Amino acid sequence: MNSSRQPATERPRARGTDRSLARRAELIAIGRKLFADRSYDALSMDDIARQAQVAKGLIYYYFQSKRGYYLAIVEDSVADLVTFASSGHAHAPVNRVHRTMDAYLRFAEHNQAAYRTIVSGGVGFDAEVQAIRDGVREVIVATIAEGAYGRQDIGPLARMGLFGWVCSVEGATLDWIDRPQLSRDIMRELLVKMLGGAMRAIEELDPAYVTPEPARRDN
Repeated sequence: MNSSRQPATERPRARGTDRSLARRAELIAIGRKLFADRSYDALSMDDIARQAQVAKGLIYYYFQSKRGYYLAIVEDSVADLVTFASSGHAHAPVNRVHRTMDAYLRFAEHNQAAYRTIVSGGVGFDAEVQAIRDGVREVIVATIAEGAYGRQDIGPLARMGLFGWVCSVEGATLDWIDRPQLSRDIMRELLVKMLGGAMRAIEELDPAYVTPEPARRDN
């Protein structure tokens, strides 16, 4: 037996070239448009190849399967949101929260199928999609903690309070994209005020975590 033989699943090294990376990015951009408002099951690989005007084999070459392609699309579609949420440190904390929530709602509004997939856990309760969702949650918790308390390494009670708020944001946003009766501006303000309530509850239970001025009841 030839022990030097590569496994069939190993991707060719050539895929790391600039040209191949650009082609892969192009396919992901096409996929983001195709799946923007359609679920994973709504499109077959034949549908995808036909609408993308590429050979089906090309998608398999870069992503190995429909699931691999879809995961790459989901990861790419949340990358901008995560980058945006973790940036903006030059802004005042209250402005940072507003811009993070606005970006979050815009993402959900314009990537509804992907957002539902991420929040619900993916195709058949997909562990990789859950990991993407958990990463987004942690970035938002860290962003809020940094703005509110000046640090990200907060205690378990404060983290649970912020984490619970993030989970409530997910549920409210899911309902909002299904029934968009509120404007994005009103929805953003509602979620920010809900955050203020969570922070006041955190301070009541642990006075070490003082509620920032904009969220205090006496302002």
